[in-house]
Amino acid sequence: MAELILGRVLDIAADPFASPPEDCARLHDGIVIDGGRIVALGAAAALRASHPAARVTDMGRALILPGFIDAHMHYPQTGIVASWGKRLIDWLNTYTFPEEMRFADPAHARAQADLTLDLALANGTTSLCSYCTIHPASVDAFFQAAEARGMAVAAGKTCMDRNAPEGLRDTAQSAYDDSKALLDRWHGRGRATYAITPRFTPTSSPDQLAALGALWSERPLALMQTHLSEQVDEVAWVRDLHPQARDYLDTYESSGLLGDRALFGHAIHLTDRERRRLAETGAALIHCPTSNTFIGSGLFDTAARRADGINVGLATDTGGGSSFSMLRTMASAYEVGQLAGTALHPVQLLWLATAGSARAMHLSDRIGTLAPGSDADLVALDLASTPAIAQRTNRANDLWEAVFPTIMMGDDRAVAGVWVAGERVAR
Repeated sequence: MAELILGRVLDIAADPFASPPEDCARLHDGIVIDGGRIVALGAAAALRASHPAARVTDMGRALILPGFIDAHMHYPQTGIVASWGKRLIDWLNTYTFPEEMRFADPAHARAQADLTLDLALANGTTSLCSYCTIHPASVDAFFQAAEARGMAVAAGKTCMDRNAPEGLRDTAQSAYDDSKALLDRWHGRGRATYAITPRFTPTSSPDQLAALGALWSERPLALMQTHLSEQVDEVAWVRDLHPQARDYLDTYESSGLLGDRALFGHAIHLTDRERRRLAETGAALIHCPTSNTFIGSGLFDTAARRADGINVGLATDTGGGSSFSMLRTMASAYEVGQLAGTALHPVQLLWLATAGSARAMHLSDRIGTLAPGSDADLVALDLASTPAIAQRTNRANDLWEAVFPTIMMGDDRAVAGVWVAGERVAR
């Protein structure tokens, strides 16, 4: 049965980094969804007339958007989110690797996948791109949990064959074999996308990177996700491990792991050559602002990277990131932008968390948009969810002044409704 959802429907129809931000969005009175897809949006009276049999859901003054998309996160790190006091390498050794050991147990993996996806949905996030662990069962658990909820997700087995503890290392051959089997099992099944996933150069030998590059050449419609230039000491470590490489990106490029379906998390400390090659190849960078500040990595300059012609998505990077909320992540992106010298417009922040991340994941024809025919993944935001937010919103002179307090101060209390593939999710 068709459903007509009434509210303030915000359609961001153009890239606000390529056009004046205020010209990129249109406001409608309602949206019609049916069969898991968006059918129409427009004036309430016209939608009622054209869809007289539709069930009506009145969200009042709520702002209705595409569901948020978290383009880089680690579901195995849900249990260690907000752990104190470590930088990247120490973080991995102290918190991450011991926690990932537990995912050898398929029951534990499924429980954590269920928990992570439920936390995401409670925060209005309807799609995620996740790292799993080296255990194939951890990948199955994540995709199974997403399939049970009807969610569009991407994920992959995290591959590591060096500089990791016993029990979390595979080999070049087993990384290839496991990844290929998982890719063939899950990629394109329902709403699932597979992402070939070397954790990062320090934990993947040249042989393993080359094996995964060979797999990507055989399965070019898969995504490839990894980390790049997150911290300066990591960049120095890569330089010591690969003295022959032109730069960090070259360790991936020389292994066949650079292309338009590549997603590079963080990418803060880039050389001029790296920026040029990322733009030339169409690869995407995923901005993880809460993680970058929490772990002390540095400031990613979103506006500058977009000006370089590089695609950028937005992500929580839980558990290095300290929040499951994409609202909090947008707030952090705004703060980081201010420190980098550019105040991002509210519509740019919302675009990064929806269409920008969808573009990075090569799913912009299906999610991150309200275009008719796209998947009906939606979030409705209460722009007066707390007294502090409400009093500021009540003083707003325009839509963007009304939206911005929720971006900066909102959390899961602001999420008034979530729809996944046309079905409303119970709180």
